[in-house]
Amino acid sequence: MKMLWRLSREAIRYRTLYIIAILATLGLTGVNLAAPRVLSDMTGIVKTQVDEAGFRRIVVLALILVGLYLLRILFRFLSNYLAHKAAWYLVGDLRTRTYDKLERMHLGYFHDKQTGDLMSRVVNDTRDFELLYAHMIPDSITNLVTFLGVLIVLLTINPKLALITCAPIPLILISGVIFSKKVRPYFRISQKKMGELNGKLQDNLSGIHEIQSFGREEYETGKVDERNFEHVRAMLHALKISAVFHPSVEFVSSIGTILVVAFGGWLAWKEGLQVEDIVAFLLYLGLFYGPVTGLANLLESMQQSMAGAERVLAVLDAPCEIVDKPGAEDLTDVQGDIRFENVSFSYSDDIPVLRQVSFHCEPGKMLALVGPTGVGKTTLTQLISRFYEPTEGRILIDGHDIGSVTVESLRRCISPVLQDTFLFNGTVAENIGYAVPGATREEIEAAARAANIHDDIAAMPDGYETRVGERGLRLSGGQKQRVAIARAILRKSPIIILDEATASVDVETEQQIQKAIAGIAGTRTIIAIAHRLSTIRNADKILVIEDGRVTEEGTHSELVALGGSYARMNRIQSAATAGIA
Repeated sequence: MKMLWRLSREAIRYRTLYIIAILATLGLTGVNLAAPRVLSDMTGIVKTQVDEAGFRRIVVLALILVGLYLLRILFRFLSNYLAHKAAWYLVGDLRTRTYDKLERMHLGYFHDKQTGDLMSRVVNDTRDFELLYAHMIPDSITNLVTFLGVLIVLLTINPKLALITCAPIPLILISGVIFSKKVRPYFRISQKKMGELNGKLQDNLSGIHEIQSFGREEYETGKVDERNFEHVRAMLHALKISAVFHPSVEFVSSIGTILVVAFGGWLAWKEGLQVEDIVAFLLYLGLFYGPVTGLANLLESMQQSMAGAERVLAVLDAPCEIVDKPGAEDLTDVQGDIRFENVSFSYSDDIPVLRQVSFHCEPGKMLALVGPTGVGKTTLTQLISRFYEPTEGRILIDGHDIGSVTVESLRRCISPVLQDTFLFNGTVAENIGYAVPGATREEIEAAARAANIHDDIAAMPDGYETRVGERGLRLSGGQKQRVAIARAILRKSPIIILDEATASVDVETEQQIQKAIAGIAGTRTIIAIAHRLSTIRNADKILVIEDGRVTEEGTHSELVALGGSYARMNRIQSAATAGIA
């Protein structure tokens, strides 16, 4: 009930549509209750000898019946369509809200999540709300009102026979409770397995090149088949329970009908029950047991909807760890002065990633971060953008603690260029202008020239309108990197973060990227992560990070002269370059 109340709050914005649909449902129920009474009256007239007055009465009743059936068409349309309209609008809203919540979650939230499973929650699980609001709620109201209305009518016809009719109801209700407890876990497992299947499909389709390159098609087909039939088996477990419950309810209802016919015959024999009353009883009996037998379908739909709703609400109710603090102010007129003061960070309590890191980068300077893989360089840059919060210490930009400014204004002044560059499946121009809605073609081309990618774009089949494919598949690694640099340049952010921007490109492309970086050096604060020391020789300051700590600090020449870790890395790379040459 708590979850139903929570879900009802989600639908409150469409209350007008629901109120009209519910009123139409009540009207439909009233028509369904009135029609058998009219038929019963007609039967009573026909039973006696029909004269002219009786015939006129039958004609009037027939016209009333036609009117009732026409009203039933209208009420059924309003009930079905408006309930579905409200439900599908709600599904659309929930999909948007769920996606919006996901894109605002901190990066740590996604560490143990599969993209395909999250997609399943946004698309598949939200769809189950349509079952709840377009079918279950209207049908429940219809069934309840019909049941109570028919019960009142039956009691007015013959109380004894009405009580016999109610005999199977407690047994059906008890079996419904047992069914709900048994079937819901299987629907929950089924939804979970569908999410895992979607996750596997997303992984495999993204890694199709690797699958084909290593000849793992049959293996991956087997893994998909395994996930697929885990979902199938969970669904079949639920349907097996349903397959027992549905006919059981129908059997119990049939026993009730047999009791009514047998006891009705006895009352007609012993107490003179009228034929038209027996006919009315039998007509109403279908209406009476219809809601009861419909209980099986409602319970099955409810359990399926609840299983999906739990997964959606788990996203909507998940706490956002990176939020604006009370009284947070916008960060404006940023110059790019960055300072770390004794910053420590860990993804989990017992595994520190950064330990007491302190440094200062002046506005317009280039700060480089070097060191072995996995020592916290990328984590450090993500702390600057507040994708994570430091566990100790503080980070300041232009003297402002970034924990006390709005997240939007902070990230507006930072543009990242990552090693694994992500481009959207659009045109080159759309990707360059992504961070600056409304950017003109001249501005986009100017940014492309600054990033040394304009000539490459001009040589493409459709120039700036060339579509890059999913994740930029149609571009080379170096072209993607320079498009990303152009995107960062166009945004005119005072701080640019370069995370291994030249790690996977050839020497010639590296030189082009270096020229692009040199072109913006001095105009922006640049934080650069690099394994190739050649890309950061001209940095104003270089930090060597080892085991989460800053162990060396200085310019290239100062660190080489120091003869420490940086000097050793420089000798190794110089020797490797000389060997290749």
